[in-house]
Amino acid sequence: MFRNSLRRCANQARATATASLLSQTRTTLPISRRQLVPVLTTISPLNRIASISRAYSSEAPAAENETPVVTTTEEATKFSHLEGVHPNLVEAITRGMGYDDMTPVQAKTINPALKGTDIVAQAKTGTGKTLAFLLPLLQRMLVEDPSLARKGAKFNARANDIRGIVLSPTRELAEQIAVEARRLTRNTGLVVQCAVGGTDKRGMLQRTRRDGCHLLVATPGRLNDLLSDPRSGIEAPNLAALVLDEADRMLDVGFERELNEIVGQLPNTNEKTRQTMLVSATIPDNVIRLARTMVRAHDFEFVQTIAENDSLTHAKVPQKIAPVTSWTNVFPTLFELVDREVAKSKEDPNGRPFKAIVYFNTTSLVELAGELAHQRERNASSHARPIASYVLQSRLTQGQRQKAADSFRRAKEGILMSSDVTARGMDFPDVTHVIQVDTPRDRESYIHRLGRTGRQNKEGEGWLIIPHASVPSARKMLKGLPITQDATLESAETDTVSGESTPTHLEMKNLFGVMPRSTLASTYTSMFGTATDKIALAEDVNEWAVHGWGWSAPPSVSHKWVTLMGLSRAPGMNISEGGGRRYDGDDRRGGDRRGSYRSDSGRSGGDSFDNMARNAFRDDGGYGGRGGGRDGGRGGGRGGSRRDYGRSSF
Repeated sequence: MFRNSLRRCANQARATATASLLSQTRTTLPISRRQLVPVLTTISPLNRIASISRAYSSEAPAAENETPVVTTTEEATKFSHLEGVHPNLVEAITRGMGYDDMTPVQAKTINPALKGTDIVAQAKTGTGKTLAFLLPLLQRMLVEDPSLARKGAKFNARANDIRGIVLSPTRELAEQIAVEARRLTRNTGLVVQCAVGGTDKRGMLQRTRRDGCHLLVATPGRLNDLLSDPRSGIEAPNLAALVLDEADRMLDVGFERELNEIVGQLPNTNEKTRQTMLVSATIPDNVIRLARTMVRAHDFEFVQTIAENDSLTHAKVPQKIAPVTSWTNVFPTLFELVDREVAKSKEDPNGRPFKAIVYFNTTSLVELAGELAHQRERNASSHARPIASYVLQSRLTQGQRQKAADSFRRAKEGILMSSDVTARGMDFPDVTHVIQVDTPRDRESYIHRLGRTGRQNKEGEGWLIIPHASVPSARKMLKGLPITQDATLESAETDTVSGESTPTHLEMKNLFGVMPRSTLASTYTSMFGTATDKIALAEDVNEWAVHGWGWSAPPSVSHKWVTLMGLSRAPGMNISEGGGRRYDGDDRRGGDRRGSYRSDSGRSGGDSFDNMARNAFRDDGGYGGRGGGRDGGRGGGRGGSRRDYGRSSF
């Protein structure tokens, strides 16, 4: 009977689809400029999420909307007109933060969330979604305990009486959310604390025990650690609300196990009701499984904030791929591109300053790129000084990471060498270029990285620089995306083995010559953890060490390391029993942290969630599956005729 009722709900949704489409309003104009035409909120209970999500995959805009439309009045688009919100919160927004009108995402999300039902919202970054979930969360906390609205309540805050939790995939995003929450609670007695990995746990606990905590913003790993440690004193027996921001990203980076364990350590919802809000830019299968586990199926609404005519970043940003002959050509090509684009921006009086993020797959490659950029700055003449460079990766201390992020955020022009730590959640204004080096981990990573540019309706462009042997895997992984091949960079096809060179090649070779050997050796070993064809990669990077770095031989490695990497048959390995660098596991992406989400048992024949997965519209124009897939892997070695192969169409 339950399954039949789901089908009836889906059929009812389809019956109203046409009317919903015709009445949809545009979201490109500021909401305050609209007439009294209702702002549409696309809301559905759990049993209709499949019909909604047919039009919204993890990567594509909607094709058709099959849900009933709930309209709100003009009053619901202004913060000052929200009903049932404590005036102290409203004053903090309108007077303290200077916001009057809601963004479209806020208008669609805040109103249903204020009702107290569980929410799953599909919303892109850079749309005001942080305030969209913070306001309902804080309001629910005040409803459950009105005394917290008084400023004096902060003196009674305790570490073992946390009322609200916000989970974020990265510490940078968590810290941004905490800053926003503190601004929002300035007129109340609510105390906000932040607990993230890579920071001083003892110091955080000392502050929390001293000052107390009502709202805890945390990364999953650190929160799980705190809740499972009986000595921490961190407890949430009266938890009113739980928010999971960037839920898809949390699953992408392998926090499934931690999320399950966190839920197991929170109060049972049968004994203490709480509101759960799950926010995600994409709705892949693992997010659906997460929703099964987290939200109340009987009291749940799905809020779709992405308009049907709203192209996602990867569909509107121009993208180019530059295949390079080998790894010897990667950095010369990168800096040739940077220099060219910087010069172009300076020649155009109306052009935007060049501001780029360059993504690498390993921490060691980020460090190497940062050192090269730094040396270029030091060696340049005053009249031709390169733009400032910044580095952001996981080995930096929290203070170093924060300083780099803040500096790049404030900079009008610059280049940020980064790992995937900035791919989601962190907002850097006016990024004109996203450059990705080598094939990314998967299709979603490529799209999330690209999403750092082309924000707020500004122009941007994406570049992918990859060795020729990685082209087949990239072609398979990124099928259907609007990527065109570029052959305008001279350094990409230079054959250094035959003695060819370019000014950028010569510059890079000189810089590699003064680079600490340990830095290059670390980069060398780190690259094998991400490669599928390790033997081909070994041939390529061994050649890079000799012809690109100017070394007489590749870095020495031990027999044990060679065996571990499966390189016993690779030619040209420099094996030394006493020397060699052991592979640094921190450079391997993904690891084995990915678990499987526990899901409801006993299902057969599929349900609305399964239908959602099968019917999701993908960016390659088809339905079902995951569009492009995760297979393909990273190569890095050479294959066939390098020049002819590289000039083939992507």
